[in-house]
Parts: sequence; C-alpha cells; structure tokens
Amino acid sequence: MQKKYSLCVASGHQQCIDDALNIAQVMCDEEQLRLTPLRKRVLELVWQSHQPMGAYDILAQLTSEEGRPAAPPTVYRALDFLLEHGLIHRIASLNAFIGCAYPQQPHQAQFLICRLCRFARELPHSAIDAAIADEAHKAGFTVEGQVIEVFGLCAPCQAEL
Repeated sequence: MQKKYSLCVASGHQQCIDDALNIAQVMCDEEQLRLTPLRKRVLELVWQSHQPMGAYDILAQLTSEEGRPAAPPTVYRALDFLLEHGLIHRIASLNAFIGCAYPQQPHQAQFLICRLCRFARELPHSAIDAAIADEAHKAGFTVEGQVIEVFGLCAPCQAEL
C-alpha cells in the first residue's frame, strides 16, 4: 500500500519544506525521475511561504543566489516538471505557483486565497471533486483538470481590519 502524505498541517514551516523536498525525492525515485538540483531548488523556493510565487519571483531569487542571471526557460522547465508530477499547483488568477500539500494523493485542487496577504491554503475536499465529476458526467463532459480558487480574508487579515 502506498503511503499518503499531507504537508504543512501541524509541523513548523521549515519542517514542511523539508518534508516536501523529501517526499519529492521519494516520488521521483519511485517513478525513476530525475529531481535535478534546479528542480529541487525551485520546489524549495515555491514552498518558502504559503503565498503563491510567480515564475519571475523564482527567477529573481535564483539570479540573486547565483550572482548571474538564471535562464527563464530552465525555470519554466523546472516548473513544468513539478506541475506534471503533482508536486506543485498553478493558481491561474495569480499566475503563480504553490506547493501541493497532498502530492501522493490524486486530486483536483481547491484553494482558499487571502486577497490581502495572498496566503493560500489547499483544501483536501474530495466531496467537491465528486460533485463536479458527477455533474460533468451528467452533462457528458470529461474533466481533465480543475483548480478552484476561493478569495476572501484569512483570520489574521480579518483581525487587522
């Protein structure tokens, strides 16, 4: 039986970054994929906060670390790899990426996104997936992917208002 993981639920943030990197390595080893140093670093940067991160933000961070400009195509290829293998999600409305909290569980993504601080939390709600799949089936539609983005205010931002 394959072990299922959930990231960054109760542990400290550095621990969830470490867990994300370890799980990515295990998944890549199991699937005989290469988690190159660049792919691993991009994944680490995406996980550095719970705010979705744009490709150009990742590029800027890599450039400042390396002291020379990072090549945009290499960053986009790393992001494509991480997306393809379910290690990150793309939040289209923000044109940004966030780490997948449930990388070994096939699922569609649903996010709560704070409109002020941009904190994002992935929701593990299979009932939403099932409802959409059921309605799509009734309509003769095949769902190939879905990302639900719910915007509002997180508790800390509400408290500041």
